[in-house]
Amino acid sequence: MNLDLKELGMDILIDIIAGMLAAAGIYNFALNANFPVAGFSGIAIIMYHLWGVPVGIGTILLNIPVTIFCYKFLGKKFFMKSLKSMFIFSILMDYVAPLFPIYKGSRLLAALCMGVLSGAGFALFFMRGSSTGGQDFISVALKKIKPHLSLGLITFVLDLMTIILGSVLVFRDIDGLIYGIIVTYLMAIVMDRIMYGIDEGKMTLIVTENGERIAEQIDEYSGRGSTILQGRGSYSGQKKDVVMCACNNKQMYVIKKMVHEIDPGAFTIIMESNEVVGEGFKEDVQ
Repeated sequence: MNLDLKELGMDILIDIIAGMLAAAGIYNFALNANFPVAGFSGIAIIMYHLWGVPVGIGTILLNIPVTIFCYKFLGKKFFMKSLKSMFIFSILMDYVAPLFPIYKGSRLLAALCMGVLSGAGFALFFMRGSSTGGQDFISVALKKIKPHLSLGLITFVLDLMTIILGSVLVFRDIDGLIYGIIVTYLMAIVMDRIMYGIDEGKMTLIVTENGERIAEQIDEYSGRGSTILQGRGSYSGQKKDVVMCACNNKQMYVIKKMVHEIDPGAFTIIMESNEVVGEGFKEDVQ
């Protein structure tokens, strides 16, 4: 396998930026705020409070048995990139983040800052096809073993277990438990917004007898093309046009109003679209 030095250099640069954001969120904001954190970082924080083990080293120690167990469930490329990211993240956590001041103010502000910074950092890792190991490895392995389980459910259960464990063993504080849940939820939102939110929009399916006219008006009102599919009512057996169109949030309001004016009896379905790739939207970069 040929080594792409340019891609490797970009991966390392992104790892450093992402690792610094995630490490700052955990070390400089969460560590002193006394609330549990999800994932292996959360378990490493428990080890730090109980036995004084540095968070970065604790993360590596936790990852060793998990890596050995989960290796066969992970793709080689994903595994190798994650291994690199894991060591860079751990080094930044133990040797670079401590060089910056530790926030000692409001726990709520600490939770918000940790959620935004760490969420942004972990999103950058995932966008490069990598991770920091730990719980990500376990989630992927469990998904392979039990394919009927959703990845979201697996991640949520593991996060919740870590937060409860930290609350019981270290913090023993209901407020801390609540902050831990808030941080976990905020990180998920930030990660989704960074990975998908910039290109999010709406998609609509319009079931109508005036497909051609509606498609023309969509183009005139919003400058968006659409696709006309042929459908048939399951009860009446009557043929219908199904107009499919992707657009941004503002354009959807205009389209919905226009459809009602043309065909008040049209059946309109509007769905969230996390990411739209193609002409008029984001170009697909391989």
